Amino acid sequence: MSASARLAELGLALPEVATPVGTYVPALRHGDLIYTSGQLPLVEGALLATGVVGQREGDVTPERANECARAAVLNAIAAAAAVAGGIDSIAGIVKLTGFVASAPGFTAQPAVINGASGILADVFGEPGRHARSAVGVAALPLGAPVEIELIVATR
Repeated sequence: MSASARLAELGLALPEVATPVGTYVPALRHGDLIYTSGQLPLVEGALLATGVVGQREGDVTPERANECARAAVLNAIAAAAAVAGGIDSIAGIVKLTGFVASAPGFTAQPAVINGASGILADVFGEPGRHARSAVGVAALPLGAPVEIELIVATR
């Protein structure tokens, strides 16, 4: 089954690629690889959540951050697909780097980024399995709780 068919079967659609706010591009092809810029959990132009992820009062919960990772990876897939010539031109996912704005003492970054990894496996099947880093950081652009980058292989 193609990635586009799996995406539809999951009831998901790729969003419009966000216009960069700086002097960079959403994704860049080099040979058979596409590198995405960091993608935030924007849905229809608005962040799903803001703040750091943790267990304290007022923190973004790990569960909500997991949802943010899912939204951010859809944005990353959209950016890569735009450069690849469509989602079905993506042969597989090489690497996912996930950044989590983390409250002091929060160490469950991998659980947050599992949201993004799960989408990749669901959409691309075995070729969606990837190398990964889940990194805790003090802050992310616009106060986003999660940022996702991908390296994808093309057909």
